[in-house]
Formats: sequence, C-alpha cells, structure tokens
Amino acid sequence: MALESTEAFERLPLKTYTEKAYLDYSMYVILDRALPHIGDGLKPVQRRIVYAMSELGLSAQSKHKKSARTVGDVLGKFHPHGDSACYEAMVLLAQPFSTRYPFVDGQGNWGSPDDPKSFAAMRYTEARLTPITKIMLDELSQGTVDWQPNFDGTLKEPKLLPARVPSILLNGTTGIAVGMATDIPPHNLREVVNAAIHLLDDPKATVADLMRFIPGPDFPTTAEIISSPADIVSVYENGNGSIRMRATYVYEDGDIVINALPHQASPARILEQIAAQMQAKKLPMIVDLRDESDHENPIRLVLTPRSNRVQADEVMPHLFATTDLEKTYRVNLNMIGVDGRPQVKSLQSILSEWLEWRRNTVTRRLSHRLDQVMDRLHVLEGYLIAYLNVDEVIHIIREADAPKRELIKRFDLSETQANAVLDLRLRYLAKLEEVKIQAEQKELENERKYLKSILASRAKMTKLIRDELAKDAENYSDDRRSPIVVRQVARALREDQLVASEQVTVVLSDNGWIRSAKGHDIDPEALSYKAGDKYLTSTQGRSNQPLVAFDTAGRAYSVQTHTLPSARSQGEPLSGRIDLADGSKVTQLALADEAAKWVLATSYGYGFISRHGDLLGRNKAGKSVVNIGEADLLPPVAIDDHKSSRIAVTVSTGHLLVFEAHELPELIKGKGNKLVHIPSSQFNDGHRVTAISVLPPLGSLRVIAGKRHLTLMSSDLENFVGERARRGKLLPRGFQRVERLEAES
Repeated sequence: MALESTEAFERLPLKTYTEKAYLDYSMYVILDRALPHIGDGLKPVQRRIVYAMSELGLSAQSKHKKSARTVGDVLGKFHPHGDSACYEAMVLLAQPFSTRYPFVDGQGNWGSPDDPKSFAAMRYTEARLTPITKIMLDELSQGTVDWQPNFDGTLKEPKLLPARVPSILLNGTTGIAVGMATDIPPHNLREVVNAAIHLLDDPKATVADLMRFIPGPDFPTTAEIISSPADIVSVYENGNGSIRMRATYVYEDGDIVINALPHQASPARILEQIAAQMQAKKLPMIVDLRDESDHENPIRLVLTPRSNRVQADEVMPHLFATTDLEKTYRVNLNMIGVDGRPQVKSLQSILSEWLEWRRNTVTRRLSHRLDQVMDRLHVLEGYLIAYLNVDEVIHIIREADAPKRELIKRFDLSETQANAVLDLRLRYLAKLEEVKIQAEQKELENERKYLKSILASRAKMTKLIRDELAKDAENYSDDRRSPIVVRQVARALREDQLVASEQVTVVLSDNGWIRSAKGHDIDPEALSYKAGDKYLTSTQGRSNQPLVAFDTAGRAYSVQTHTLPSARSQGEPLSGRIDLADGSKVTQLALADEAAKWVLATSYGYGFISRHGDLLGRNKAGKSVVNIGEADLLPPVAIDDHKSSRIAVTVSTGHLLVFEAHELPELIKGKGNKLVHIPSSQFNDGHRVTAISVLPPLGSLRVIAGKRHLTLMSSDLENFVGERARRGKLLPRGFQRVERLEAES
C-alpha cells in the first residue's frame, strides 16, 4: 500500500510544539477555569451553575429540585467536566460557613464546619437559588452581556453575568492556575457598595480613603480579624499579603468557652489538637474538654481549667499559637480584568475597573431598552395611521392581491409597520384601543427622552449607578460579622511553663543517679539506694523550675526538672542526660526560677554572685561557669537581696567572717573575688572554707558542728563582722569544726 503524502501534515520542532501546547493549556486554566472575572466575580463553573439553575426556573420563590438535575444540566449543556467537581463547586456556593453570601439555597446535608466535605451525594440533596442572585441575573435578558456558543455549538451561554454590585469582593474565591493563583477574601456588601459610591463621587480617592468604608475582609464567622492596620493597608495597596484571624472566647462559671472559630477552622480538628496536648501532658492547666455545640450555639467548645488560679488570658495565647484557634489567610487579589488579562490589583483598581465595567453594562442596558422603545413607537405610529384610515385599510386587506405592498405604498408605512397592521386582531380595532395606543405612545415618548438624557449625560449615568447600588445595598446587605481588633501576637508557652508547679526535692546519689520526689518534707538520706551507693546532695524547688548541676570542673549543666524519674524508683544516671568531661563528677545542684541568684563559692575562698538564668544552656556538654582549679565547689546558696544581705563564711581553722553581700560582684562566669583570708601556712596544712551562708537583715546564724549547734543572734554576729577577704574571728571552743551554716530570720 502506498504511503500517504506527508504534505497534509504540519511539521514542527518538538520544542516549539511542546512550548505552544503548554502555553495554550496554561492560558486555558487561567482564563477558563481557575481565576474569577472582575465583572461578576465568578469562575466559569460557578457562572454556569447559576445560569443553568435560572434556566431551570429555580428562583428563590420556586420549589427545590434535586441537585443531580442541576449538575446534569450544567454538564450536558455548558460544562463538560467531572460531575463531582461541578457538584463540589455548587456545594461551596451553598455552604453558609464557607461563602459569605450563598448563591444556592440547599435542602439536605450540605456539609458542616467540622467537615465541609461531608455533604450528601447530589441525588439526595435539593437546591434552588437564593434571593441575592437577582443582582446577578435580573439584567441578563436586557442586552447587557455578550453571548457565546456552548461547547457543542447547540446553545448560547453568557460570557459574564451582569452583576449589579462588585461581587468579586463579596464572596471572594481561591484558585490555583498554572504559574499563578488567586486568594480573594470575602467582604461586607454594605461596606463594598459604600466604597464604590464614594469612588463614584471622588474618582481620585486613594486606598486609604476607601478603607474608611472597607476596614478589612468580612468572613462568614464572628471570629476576630487581628491583623494590624498597617498589614491590612498593605494588602489593599499591593494586592497581596495575609490576614490573621483568631477565635473568640468568654469566661463562664470558671470555664473557658470558645464561641467563634476562624474561617474554615474545624471544631473537631481543634479539639483533637488540644486533646493531644493534654494527653502528652503539655497542657496541665486544662483538665477537661467538651464540645457543647448545638443549633442555638453552633460553636461552643468548653475548656475547664485545673483551678481558679488558671487565667484564660494565660492559657489562650498558647492555644492560639499551637492550634487552629488562630489562622493566617493568604491574600492575592489576582483576577481577570476587563481587558481579559489576569492581574493582581489594588482595592482602588478593583473598584475603579468594576465601576467602568458597570457603567458600560448600564449603558448597554439603557441602549437596549431605548432600541425597544423606538421599535415600539415605530409600530404604534403605524397603528395610529391604520386607526385613522380604518375603513380604507380594511378595504385594501379584503380586495388587494398583495395587501402589505399596497399598505406600504398607500400610507408610506415601513415593512415592520405593515406587518404589525396585518397582524392586528379585529377586536383591537375598537375606538377604545386608539386611546390606549395614544397613552402608550405618550408614555414611551417620555421614556425615550429619559433614556436619551441619561445616555447623553455622564453625571446622570453616575447618579443612576449610585442609586441602583444604594438600593441593592439596602435590600441585601447585613451587618459585619468579623470584628477587626488589634491583638498582641500569640506565643506558645515554654515547656517549663506548661508543667504543673509542684514542690519537689531533687536527690543525687554518690554514683550520679538522680530522681525527683514530690514535696519538701522528705528525708533524702532515708531513701533506698543501689548497693554500694549512697546519698550525695539534694536541692528543693518546684517542678517547673530548671535544674542546674555543677561538676568538679566547674561546669554547669541544664536539666528539665519535670522530666526526672520519680523518687519511688532509684532514679536514673544523670550521665545519660548530660555529657560529662572525662574524670569529672556532678557534686552540687541548684533549682530555682531564672531570675533567682546564687552565691557560688569554692573551698579556696573565692566566689561571686550569679543569676540562675545565666547558668542555663542548651548544650548537653554544659557551660564553664566557675574557674575552680584544684578547689571544691561549695553548695550554692540562694541570695534574695544583694544590697542588704550579709554573707557568713567559715574556715576549718574555726574562723567565721561576716561581710556585706554587695562587696561580691555579680558575674556570668569566672573565679570571683576573695571571700575570706586563709594564711598560706594554714592553707598548706589543708585548711579550707567549710561552709557559707547568706544572712537576711537582722537575721541570726545557726552554726552546726557535728551534733552540737550554736545560734548566733544578730547582736552576737557583730563580733564577726569585717571587710571581705579578712580572716574573721574564732568561734567558741567546741564549735570550730563547722559542718554547716543555716541562716534564720
């Protein structure tokens, strides 16, 4: 068989073909699928749904019909795509929690805020149009829009719907095209119309001027818009940015009641997020969570605090930061303009361009009506001629072979007039009909003058557009739902802030095993220890305070107290939580708030004051704090008042020195200053600092030497007061082997 001639085929380089095919596809997605038109604010599928429903007679006054009927008409006549995608677009137009001004009034299960996609199949639901669609459809048959063939050329469909208000801003839309996307938030009808009217009166109005009428988006929820005024201005000036929404709540009988959620936030999802934190023990201030939503209260999520001390203003910022109780919405005012090109527009550009489009629509409507009036006047003129010559007209019709031609010749009628006369019924030849025609003629003549005057005057046209906008706003507007309130940025609580604040005693054994016991009234030495192990040291504080462990090299390690094992067990090795240097061993512990201060001293008689927060670090290897050398680190001593407190230091020689605390520097790290003087001969004999304590003003000091105790009152301590780095004075005989000092108020 002979090969077919290749002359019938077009040859293109693959690069050229693929580039053209992809560009054609991308333009189709942009213009005919994903982006709305500035004129009616609808995507093609939405426009076809509304038009098909109007053609089915599904007005707001009609009975509901099965959604499958509507979807079938849309697919079969105008939109040959998937039925599920078409039905989902219809559902979005019907859901009051998704759409600010629904175009579809549905019966049946159309989804819920918990799961917007839980709507029933289209064979179960029924629908009709809502009253507000009159502003989209009423002028459709009045010559206002262009028509185009449907996909198979058997029907006509409107290219746009003649919207009487800037619907591009009313319901907003989202869409993803090829290389671009759109995210237009919904707005309040009254605010948008007022801004459009202001722009009619002052075409040079700026975005700031228009924002006196449109302060921001208006979502179909009463949750708060918390974006700053500067952010909202930036959105409307540049056409892109973001809007942040936050749930609202009230304090009711000790419970926190959430009564409004951000747009498209799922109550079930939020409950899951909060419950997950409660199960992970990351939300100890909440003990119960309930969903009490019903028909009267569509959103009612109840949180029960652990106690009356838990304030809602402390818990809610954390939940705002960690759950969908606060959401951010991207804004991208991208749409197809009157010129047919997609573009990101500012608020002023959107309203200005829409008003020009509306002016053109009204002009077409009035021109169409004027043509109808002129045609009717022309016909009425022919009727009057026939009535004035009724006998002769009847004679011509009865006798003439070609009555139409004869009428045109005899009375100078047009073909249209002649046809109208010939189509008259005998009963309309009564004398009374002549009076009616003259009255109609007069009325139409007045309408003709009115229409021409408006078409000839831009000012009158502007007034007509303004009046029609104001009337539609009066008929269909409602109050703003989403209040705009400036709020502080929500921040999640730190892990230590989320922990229940309980009294604890942290115990460290000689072999480095650590554990945490509830309360301060336990005897750490009486706890059970592993064989060959024993008590080393302990510290008291609260479970939400950070623990600092000091090793023999002077390094400080941070440990989360609430994560330590219970004292009911024998604990766990602290070395599993920190990376100790070779040969070093943890010997001291400190537990307090970050603002607390400690006196850090060594057995060589040097020390300084350090803030607890400065001892903390994120590194498991710790941080160098005390230049310890060959000395031992003494137990850290808390100091509340740096200025009026005094510090007591004892040496193994039996000397006691008391000096003012303000003589010690506050350092982040280092060796510190000399606390007490130890003569070199005694130092070489092994004498070291044995104890240190901080005395409050007028406080007493308890000296513990073995089983013997001595209490030095404030007056007694004056004998031991001296300047820092002095030697001090000897304690009474029998109390010179000091093991511990305890300050008493």
